[in-house]
Amino acid sequence: MTATHAHHLRTALPLFLFAGLCLSSLDATAKYLVQGHSVFLVVWARYLGQMAVVTPFAWHRAGHGFWRTQHLKLQLARSLCLVTATVCFFSGLRYLPLAEGSAITFLAPMFVVALAWPVLHERPPRARIVASIVGFIGVLVLLRPGSDVLHPAVVLLIGAALSNALYQLLTRKLVKDSIHTTLFHSALVGAVMLTLAVPWALAETPPISLRDALPFVMLGVLAGVGHWSMTSAYLIAPAALLAPFAYLQILWAIAFGYAIFDQHPDGLSALGMAIVVASGVGLAAWERRRARVL
Repeated sequence: MTATHAHHLRTALPLFLFAGLCLSSLDATAKYLVQGHSVFLVVWARYLGQMAVVTPFAWHRAGHGFWRTQHLKLQLARSLCLVTATVCFFSGLRYLPLAEGSAITFLAPMFVVALAWPVLHERPPRARIVASIVGFIGVLVLLRPGSDVLHPAVVLLIGAALSNALYQLLTRKLVKDSIHTTLFHSALVGAVMLTLAVPWALAETPPISLRDALPFVMLGVLAGVGHWSMTSAYLIAPAALLAPFAYLQILWAIAFGYAIFDQHPDGLSALGMAIVVASGVGLAAWERRRARVL
């Protein structure tokens, strides 16, 4: 690692780790709320709060034209993938443990490898294919017969991972739009779409109590601050330097699952999560070496 990269990492890493804590806290808060409220209402609160936080950030960084995009259809499709991923993930968390559910969503990098050619016409290097296979083996260990994770809701989490992979691939096609524009549209599309669904969501959920009002507010704050911090980190340091630390979110998920929901993975589930993490960290280390050579 060069001295410049080391300096950038020291500056960006605290922001990135803080973002991971915020997003893991967001997942735990969402799991708590979806036990008694409509998933759509929970997702709506998450996107409305994110838009409230990222809009002034994007305006400050990119000026009053921060919302203009050269790829409107692509931005809409990408943001729709993110909304779909969030709805599927929060829905799955209603039925599955937090740590195991979070680990399954790390199938996304494997789907990115599988879809790189049909979406971007890119042939993935052999290292990415190997890492994807190893990560998939880890998920199979999680989903073994007899596991608490082997539940129909797993389909929702796999759908979340697939939607997240498409979201990542479409993001790479938005090279002519600034990151601030893309960040704004990610929040805007979800907020507008789900605002239209709020009347139906309110009809099927009990009134929000004072006890639940704070978690609903926290959803938006955590989403907005988390995405703001992560975007700021990526503006400072290359993604290849930060990617290995993303897997620390699984540790946060284990801690929140135990502290709040009295859930903890058994030995084989922990092994499956360790395999998933090892495949992701190994691939990130390879990507970093490859970037340094190039």
